[in-house]
Amino acid sequence: MRGKSLFLLLLFSLALLILSACYGREKETSTMDIHSLPLSVTNEGEVISGGTLKVALVTDSPFQGIFLAELYEDAFDAEIFGYASNSLFEIDGDFLVKDTGIAKLDVHPEQNKATVTIRKGVKWSDGLPLTVDDLIYSYEIIGHPDYTGIRYDGSSQNIVGMTEYHEGKAKTISGIKKINDQTIDITFKKITPAIYSIGDGLWGYAAPKHQLQSIAVKDLLSSEAVRKNPVTLGAFKFDKVINGESVQFVANENYYKGKPKLEKVVVQAVPSTSVSEALKAGKYDIATPFPTNQFDSVKNLSNVAILGRPEMAYSYLGFKLGTFDTSKKINVYDSSSKMNEPKLLQAIAYGMDIETVTEVIYQGLHKRANSLIPPVFSFYDASLKGYTYDAKKAQVLLDEAGFIDIDGDGYRENQKGEKLVIQLAAMAGSDVDEVIVAYYRQNWADIGLNVELTTGRLIEFNNFYQKVQSDDPEIDMFMAAWGTGTNPSPSGLYAKEAAFNFSRFVSEDLTKILEDIDSEKSMVADYRSKAFRIWQDYMDEQAIIIPMYFRTEIIPVNKRVKNYNVDYQNGTELQDIELTNNVPFQ
Repeated sequence: MRGKSLFLLLLFSLALLILSACYGREKETSTMDIHSLPLSVTNEGEVISGGTLKVALVTDSPFQGIFLAELYEDAFDAEIFGYASNSLFEIDGDFLVKDTGIAKLDVHPEQNKATVTIRKGVKWSDGLPLTVDDLIYSYEIIGHPDYTGIRYDGSSQNIVGMTEYHEGKAKTISGIKKINDQTIDITFKKITPAIYSIGDGLWGYAAPKHQLQSIAVKDLLSSEAVRKNPVTLGAFKFDKVINGESVQFVANENYYKGKPKLEKVVVQAVPSTSVSEALKAGKYDIATPFPTNQFDSVKNLSNVAILGRPEMAYSYLGFKLGTFDTSKKINVYDSSSKMNEPKLLQAIAYGMDIETVTEVIYQGLHKRANSLIPPVFSFYDASLKGYTYDAKKAQVLLDEAGFIDIDGDGYRENQKGEKLVIQLAAMAGSDVDEVIVAYYRQNWADIGLNVELTTGRLIEFNNFYQKVQSDDPEIDMFMAAWGTGTNPSPSGLYAKEAAFNFSRFVSEDLTKILEDIDSEKSMVADYRSKAFRIWQDYMDEQAIIIPMYFRTEIIPVNKRVKNYNVDYQNGTELQDIELTNNVPFQ
């Protein structure tokens, strides 16, 4: 087995070489404190009229181009769709619904009911009025028997009558009632604190019924109404889509907050290997999501301001422990699965030298995560110990579980004395991603685990998630990430009915814990906080999902963008963005 010290030296050398050669790293050391990056920038200069904001969507794969909230599945489509979003509600700094959006939410816990009231005079981008029929239609899409998306889950089934509608036993969703042209009532099986963060089955978007109702629900995904010319409610409207490459938006003159000051927004897919040079050359105003391992390549640019904030996300290592029953829409746990051994999973977690990767590759912009709740949420518990790198402890756990190197080749056999080969799926990206995965594989080799790559290489983003979601038998464990959204409840990711529960782990204890988090008792903040801690402890012990990184989001902004703020509570709204020059500064 190759020595860890040699491989660690290689990691450092490769990391420095990649950062220097590929991303144009400045030789001098910056004095910028990466832990206190500003949330906003004020750029001098007189604003111009209109102008085009140029956005780099940093992705090494073509984006899918699914522009309907009820159907899109990944962060790249969500990022694009955000410029024209059909969102109904706005949230405050605690990620709770407030009354300043298109819709107002009134909750009646004693009746298990919520009332949603939309503003008068709100129009779609094609000029037709928004009605509550559009709100109801969103629920009907998600609950339809022919629905092809992943949002029909335990939360949506909390709406009275949704299950019967989905099973074809009812023509309408009985729990959703139209009161008048501005108001609907939604009756739930239970009301929990999650509803105030757009949970419990409450849906936060509207769907343009006048555009979509003539299209069969099963055909929506491939329709031009979703792919090419969506009708939307946001600050900008779709103007031109080049599949997988770029989207051009123009100002929505019907936007309820007023026509945007910008004339256009152009979002273009840009490979991670070239985005830093593109920013330096003044080709883009904003790059998102910017690779944190390239921080050195942009931190000293004179034409760019660097903003930062904690992400509502975490990276994780997951283990395949079952499959998803597509007919019943439930996760099916397999107690005889290859990876169903807690001590093996714990050893894999202790065997990862994440601390070195965060320091060398991510320069402190990532830190090892101790929980499946990001620190941006109040329910995050900093006292949770989590996993830290401890190769000796990992080896002891493997010995105790009966994974022993019998034939002396440096790799452990399983409890039956058979060769143990663990297949890892990881996403392709930059050369740095190759280095990181190779380093972790060496970490595991150092404790006697033979970890090979599914397909023999890192997997392109779209193919990766297709394989993970379809429970490809060649995947034993996988490296992925979750954007949590505004609702910290873990049910949407880890419940029995959650399509996003990619580990497919299900247990009575987990179900009870998740139900307790979203129970009537949890309407009391202290009770819910304790329920969250119980869940975090349980997931830590089971080790079915290993939290890897909490991340700082880096937002490079060209200095022609005026008064730009990325704070979750007081951030600059799209309609207010202004520019001080006709093209980005170089």
